[in-house]
Amino acid sequence: MSDPKVAAVQRVYEAYGRGDVDAVLAEVTDDVTWAAEAASTSVPWYGTYRGKGEVARFFKEIGSNVEVTDFTPLSFTSNDTDVIVAVWWTYTVNATGKRAAMHMQHWWRFVDGKIASFRGSEDTEQSAAAFS
Repeated sequence: MSDPKVAAVQRVYEAYGRGDVDAVLAEVTDDVTWAAEAASTSVPWYGTYRGKGEVARFFKEIGSNVEVTDFTPLSFTSNDTDVIVAVWWTYTVNATGKRAAMHMQHWWRFVDGKIASFRGSEDTEQSAAAFS
């Protein structure tokens, strides 16, 4: 049995992999909330982004600050409204040359077949160190 929510998240990851932000935005609601959960502002993409325009800025912050060397979704789980994904991610910070490698967790919430909320959790201490 295939879950259309999991398929949508997979499309988002595929679009991210080819740098197609417009395809990512096609999967989200107009009023989406998108956040990298972090208590600090030490990394450019940390914070909460609201709406499609700000989500595009989130991807711009990642793309202009790091070279992603690996982004591998490891497992997907879902229920009626949510998809949770474990991800392996490595990158090198352009400004410092430092590398980070970590597991992340992504939580996607759906409303009427579209992504209405995204929350990403990562090793914030490691990311901050890579930027310093």
